Amino acid sequence: MILKYLDLKLEYFDLGIQNRDKTNDQVTLKAAKAIKKFGIGVKCATITPDEARVKEFKLKKMWKSPNGTIRNELNGTIFREPIIIKNIPRYIKNWKKPIIIGRHAFGDQYRATELNINKGGKIILVNENCEGKIHEMEVYDFQNKTGIVLIMFNTDESITSFAHSCFKYSLEKRYPLYFTTKNTILKIYDRQFKNIFEKIYKNEYKEKFEKNNIWYEHKLIDDMVAIQLNLKEDMFGLLKIMMEMFNQISSLKLMDLLDL
Repeated sequence: MILKYLDLKLEYFDLGIQNRDKTNDQVTLKAAKAIKKFGIGVKCATITPDEARVKEFKLKKMWKSPNGTIRNELNGTIFREPIIIKNIPRYIKNWKKPIIIGRHAFGDQYRATELNINKGGKIILVNENCEGKIHEMEVYDFQNKTGIVLIMFNTDESITSFAHSCFKYSLEKRYPLYFTTKNTILKIYDRQFKNIFEKIYKNEYKEKFEKNNIWYEHKLIDDMVAIQLNLKEDMFGLLKIMMEMFNQISSLKLMDLLDL
């Protein structure tokens, strides 16, 4: 509809579910590489198939989310800033300005490996390092029970990139930065995020933050949600950027609140 009004050369990729199936989802990777090349991309809504869609479109398999595939390829960070409209009431009356949410878009759920356990048995995690040494860890013994398995990963390189994008965005907006994890439960996985953020902040960004009268703090996700709900209006002159581990908000639909 808009092409006749634009004097631009556009690289177009058909990410419709049938074309993704036809190309074995290679078209999605090509689109992601094009975004890398040009530094910008606009994506329309797409279908992420479930069992019903696989049957409906006669797909080869249940292809992964194209959003997730693109985000992984870009190794990016997603920032969401809600639009505040005066005549739309908000759940939290003292919230006068938006809270910006940043989410790491590499690894974790986006690149998770899933497995159905149909005949019991043990799940063993095996790491073969670059020197050929093997380390094994028993995850769980299902014995003769059925169940499911989810394996996630991330890299220090990607976490570092995530941290820099958050600190730079915070400085650009001149808003304080809060990073939330569940490091009390995930004592290795989330602690790695926490430690990398703290090291980078102290070595590269602390002085810059202080010059701009903003700050960085790490909070447990439970604590952060409570703080957000109880902020006083005079504290909200400084907008908060909260980096949340996407899978760890369980009881409160925070995103629903932020969209209003």
